[in-house]
Amino acid sequence: MEEPHRRIRAVHTASTVTVYQAYSPHIGQPAAREGRFPPVWKRDRMTWIKPSFLWMMYRCGWGAKAGQETVLAVEITREGFEWALRHACLSSYVRGVHPDRATWQRQVKQVPARVQWDPERDLHLRPLAYRSLQLGLCGEAVRRYADEWTVGIGDVTPLAREIHALVRGGDLDSAARLLPQERPYSAADELLANLRP
Repeated sequence: MEEPHRRIRAVHTASTVTVYQAYSPHIGQPAAREGRFPPVWKRDRMTWIKPSFLWMMYRCGWGAKAGQETVLAVEITREGFEWALRHACLSSYVRGVHPDRATWQRQVKQVPARVQWDPERDLHLRPLAYRSLQLGLCGEAVRRYADEWTVGIGDVTPLAREIHALVRGGDLDSAARLLPQERPYSAADELLANLRP
């Protein structure tokens, strides 16, 4: 069956969704240890969360890029994730989705979340033909993410390194078996009605 061009795929349960972020160790390690973001984590900045493990690996270079050496799996409530989608707009203007550029510019300044669709990646981090969600949180959404939605934070850096080592060694089957099992997010169609270009 052909993969839809834009779809949310994530590790999720009946009550939570797992998203990924990467930080320097002075933020990532205390976050994983305490299960919450430390005081040095900035709440006044936009923060991007990614349900796709391999897209996160592409972004952080398997945890090798400077300032992104600690890869976190952040388990958040479905309620919070869906709140963010309901209060989001696309991160860029798309003719046919927005009435005009000025309307989009007003909307993007007012909403606390932004959606961006980026090419999903394979184990070699090459782009695939379909796209995965990135969700940018700012203002109220950042505060809710840190203080209300986050259920747990785990350090998946060792997993990233193990998978990367298998890929480098050419053992793609073993690498694929270790990947988090991301499934289509069932509530997405209604939530994404105005968020698919």
